[in-house]
Amino acid sequence: MPFKRSEYPEVGDLVIATATKVFDHGAYVKLDEYGKEGYIPLGEVSSTWVRNIRDYVREGQKLVLKVIRVDARRGHIDLSLRRVTEREKKDKLMEWKRWQRAKKLLELVAKKLGVRSARKIEEIGVKLEEHFGEAYAAFEQAVLLGEEVLVKAGVPKEWAREITKIAREHVELPEVIVRGYFTLSSTAPDGVERVKRVLLKALEAVKGLEARAKIYTMGAPKYRVEIKARDYRIAEEALKKAVVAATLQAKEEKAAIAFTRE
Repeated sequence: MPFKRSEYPEVGDLVIATATKVFDHGAYVKLDEYGKEGYIPLGEVSSTWVRNIRDYVREGQKLVLKVIRVDARRGHIDLSLRRVTEREKKDKLMEWKRWQRAKKLLELVAKKLGVRSARKIEEIGVKLEEHFGEAYAAFEQAVLLGEEVLVKAGVPKEWAREITKIAREHVELPEVIVRGYFTLSSTAPDGVERVKRVLLKALEAVKGLEARAKIYTMGAPKYRVEIKARDYRIAEEALKKAVVAATLQAKEEKAAIAFTRE
């Protein structure tokens, strides 16, 4: 769902549309993303015999359709309802909702910055899409990794700062959590400082990943490590890096260490 798109969709594209006029022979729709009219022939409404087209398409209804023909010269776009799978429908609706959400958040950012130019909002949106794949993913990354991830994508610092602030106020990430605990001790006179350095090393190993780590005491010598991430693969990778880093640092500090997975 791009901020900047071509004037017409391409054959095979999935589009969001609103039914405007329904007849016995087919239905006219407005393509929400392009502002153009399209047509669903009766034969493209369902794979089975259609007794009443209004059982499938009603005026005002939102539809996910597949583009089957485009005649830009004549301004004609033919669409299909029957060729859209349930999975495609679900994915397209999710993409549409995420794009709408991102657009509203960018408009809020622009308002906070005193920017009224729709072109500037589009410019930032395109930059986010080019780097993150979609604009809403950039807001999620900002929550996880902070404004620097946006600056590296070429977003101006003042926009990066405000996007991150807005993201942390309005974006809730679906997260998974993995946990384990270190048994960590040192008999050296400065043993407490050595243990701290080991734990800090574990936290540093997770920085830059799409995950967040916390370590807190369960009562010395046990320390729980908790990793939050968007999926288990990322969380497990982050936990592994934390354990490896802590183990290497403990060896350097001559501290005893063991890790147990919860």
